Amino acid sequence: MPFFSVIVPVYNRPDEINELLETLTRQTDLDFEVIVVEDGSSRRCEDIVKFYDGVLDITYYEKTNTGPGGTRNYGAQRANGEYFVFFDSDCLIPEGYFSAVKHFLKNNYVDLYGGPDREHRSFSPIQKAINYSMTAMLTTGGIRGKKTSMEKFNPRSFNMGISKRAFDTVGGFSGMRAGEDIDMSLRIRNAGFESALISEAFVYHKRRVDFGSFFCQVKAFGGARIDLFRKYPYSLKPVHLLPAVFVLGTVFLIVFSFFQLWALLPLGLYFFGIFVESLWMNRSVYIAILSIPAAVIQLGGYGIGFLNAAFKKLVLNK
Repeated sequence: MPFFSVIVPVYNRPDEINELLETLTRQTDLDFEVIVVEDGSSRRCEDIVKFYDGVLDITYYEKTNTGPGGTRNYGAQRANGEYFVFFDSDCLIPEGYFSAVKHFLKNNYVDLYGGPDREHRSFSPIQKAINYSMTAMLTTGGIRGKKTSMEKFNPRSFNMGISKRAFDTVGGFSGMRAGEDIDMSLRIRNAGFESALISEAFVYHKRRVDFGSFFCQVKAFGGARIDLFRKYPYSLKPVHLLPAVFVLGTVFLIVFSFFQLWALLPLGLYFFGIFVESLWMNRSVYIAILSIPAAVIQLGGYGIGFLNAAFKKLVLNK
């Protein structure tokens, strides 16, 4: 039996799954099976998966749409490995990924791990700007795999590993449509299992390809944080409030600027800082310019989702 079971939920992304599977064929450690679960897609990827049959130990399943958590559970129930590894379909996996994970687990075994994401050279300028906004110091605190403490980092399901023992103990992912990976991490850790961030186990995560879909995604993340707060009050940290503060502060500064134009200075300085940091990271003026709206969408979308959910669920108790 393979040690790892790679489980990938797919929803209308046949091109992405092809790129992901191609990177898996180039792994230096092939001690894994691949389980692709189609979550009620109208654009199916069965033919693409068949292309890799024989190259990879791969299985394809199709089911009605239940969302990412239920789809991952469906795959895990049919997995044969001792350790489940969950990737999103829009990820590219570097060649040494499984070698790095196996080496870490051999020396520091844990039942839950997460890995960071990085930018790939093939990403479009917008994808690189979005990647900046999701990983930079001025937007999210700069979690790029350099932190070893799990206090500020919960594994995310785009790059997440869980032992079969821990997965079965907590009963798999919940029915949450967003934030289900953080919910899973908290339940596993509450059950007494050890966790770790494996910095060498990074992936190239494409995320969204346009600003509109990116806004919808981060808005859902912000709303999910309130759901997590209701289940785990201790999980809400001051850092989670910053996007809401950004939204309220931006509105205040814009309104106040009608009376005092210099009120826009703090926003201007912040945007300039984003430009400089992105320019230093990406070495591209164009990407640095795109990073400003990407950061506004990342903070604003999350903050709007957070405030909207807080009002409906905490104030109106819906």
